[in-house]
Amino acid sequence: MYEDDIRRIALINAYQHEGKADLKSVMGKVMAEIPDLRRDPRSAREMVSRIVDEVNSMSAYEIRETVETRYTSSIRKEKKVEEHRLPDLEGVNGPVVMRMAPSPSGPLHIGHTRMAILNDEYVKRYGGELILRIEDTNPKNIDPDAYHMIPEDLEWLGVNVTKIVIQSDRFDLYYAEAKKLMENGHMYVCTCPREEFKKRKLESIPCKDRDNPPETNLELFDKMIDGTIKEGDAVAVVKTDLKHPNPSVRDWIAFRIIEARHPRVDDKYRVYPMMSFSVAVDDHYLGLTHVLRGKDQLTNTDKQRYIFDYNGWKKPYYYHYGMIKFPGIKLKTSLMKKGILSGQYEGWSDIRLGTVRAFAKRGYRPETFRRYWINSGLREIDAIFSIEIFDSINREIVDPRAYRFSFVKDPVPVRIEGMPNISAKLPLHPTHPEYGFREYEVKGSVYIASRDFAAISEGERIRLKDLCYIRKKGNGIIYDGVEMTEKTKIINWCPEGSRDFSVLKPDGSKDSGLIEPKSSGYRGIAQLERYGYVNFADGDDLAYFTHP
Repeated sequence: MYEDDIRRIALINAYQHEGKADLKSVMGKVMAEIPDLRRDPRSAREMVSRIVDEVNSMSAYEIRETVETRYTSSIRKEKKVEEHRLPDLEGVNGPVVMRMAPSPSGPLHIGHTRMAILNDEYVKRYGGELILRIEDTNPKNIDPDAYHMIPEDLEWLGVNVTKIVIQSDRFDLYYAEAKKLMENGHMYVCTCPREEFKKRKLESIPCKDRDNPPETNLELFDKMIDGTIKEGDAVAVVKTDLKHPNPSVRDWIAFRIIEARHPRVDDKYRVYPMMSFSVAVDDHYLGLTHVLRGKDQLTNTDKQRYIFDYNGWKKPYYYHYGMIKFPGIKLKTSLMKKGILSGQYEGWSDIRLGTVRAFAKRGYRPETFRRYWINSGLREIDAIFSIEIFDSINREIVDPRAYRFSFVKDPVPVRIEGMPNISAKLPLHPTHPEYGFREYEVKGSVYIASRDFAAISEGERIRLKDLCYIRKKGNGIIYDGVEMTEKTKIINWCPEGSRDFSVLKPDGSKDSGLIEPKSSGYRGIAQLERYGYVNFADGDDLAYFTHP
């Protein structure tokens, strides 16, 4: 009498907990919803335990399909809606000016998206400017294509860039600021051998050039620029505190000579600013009000404060969020580039990579990135990226518009003895009948996965999804009607006329089989029933795996 209600509660519980119902939680809800069962708790527990075991024997796909088809309204009622909001920024008295500052070593990867989206969210909240500053001050680590790939990636993410600044256009400004600091005694040119300079810093001993007069430093700096001084023979250094507890902050290098052609400015410059110098100068002249950056930049923030203090500049508000680990995702740009050049990867959008382009090709939506990082917020604690949560967000976004198709991996043909001709009418979406149907005339022959076929026991009743029931008899399969008389295992099938089809997966593997004819011409995200979500991006015969 109460089994249907108990099964509903158990299925929804499993749906909300990654495919496994929790007996204690289900029991509590059953007792709350069905007061009559409180009269005999022992019998009730036995019934609930049996049904929970049945539900937990189902695959995640069966559970999701059943719940989303039968219990949509119940999910909506029970779903906890948790609104996440980024904390307010300090010192906001009007529009803000914020920035993103990637290096052009390649396109953006998933790690960059946090910085981009959080900055974008705050500029949307307060109004103002969001500057894309491309930091190309290392000519040896630049991919020329990155100058257009980075803005393209941001546009796809829905990030509204109001201005693009490229640091290689600003060297004259950096030189002028360096000379000003030398004139005021805050910078000097060091000609010590590299190892000697490093050793002196560690021992808090001043370099022999530290107290040179401004005119000497200016002359040496000009010789660095005009080529008189060779690469490695001199660096320009910002004076700080030689007793600073962090040796990296003590007298730090602001400029070095690099004899390499720059992809944008060729050999126009040979003296390149270090990041902390160019960043401090740009943050001031671009009017930055707030800077969001990872905790790995705390030391650089300390370095940059010296530039602000020496010049009497107003410092922006700094926020340092915790670091994120991305287990199993390839993010190191140099290794990705090496793999592309060697032919290991097909390009920056190869789905084995962690680039924004690869995630887009697999079928992830821009809103997924935004919701994930807003939920993560600006917390200072380190964390591990959860692909499960990321997938769950994307699934919620794409599912309402994802057509359903049947895909049979490693198919075997099955002749069903005694089966009449059946007109199968399968919805393109279980909760959107307005999308239409996939209709087939099935005349006793279908394809099923070899794994499913091998798992059918003698005499076992099996349901071919949305078609009919079958049983195994000896070496054959016989028709067993269309009426549901008991709970049975459900397996997928494809009709005659299905075509060859493959799914590429992010681990580099490929699943091959057959896909039903009605998928022809479809583009975008689809759910291959009882398999997972895929993106039809490159024709009818291939799709890219998105997630379960």
